[in-house]
Amino acid sequence: MAKVPGFAKAFVGRWRIVEMDVWDSDFLDLVEEAHLTFQGKFDGEIAFGALKGFLDVRYGTRDGSACAEFSWEGHDENDPSCGRGWAMIGTAGRLVGH
Repeated sequence: MAKVPGFAKAFVGRWRIVEMDVWDSDFLDLVEEAHLTFQGKFDGEIAFGALKGFLDVRYGTRDGSACAEFSWEGHDENDPSCGRGWAMIGTAGRLVGH
């Protein structure tokens, strides 16, 4: 089993999504409060708009900074959906990513 880096603990918890390039804040909170949650060694959840998915997370580094890279699988308006993303802890303790 893969060892989880110590810095992974910095990501644990529920992070509120307050801004995305493509969607406005009204859409983000359409069904529930938009969030990205990291829990356990490799698990998490993502929700925004009508999308809700579960994460498979791997922790590492990107450009020399701690990073959580993930794939997700879930539903968007009841249609199966999946994707990939990453998040880093940026300035002022906020998550930034894609």
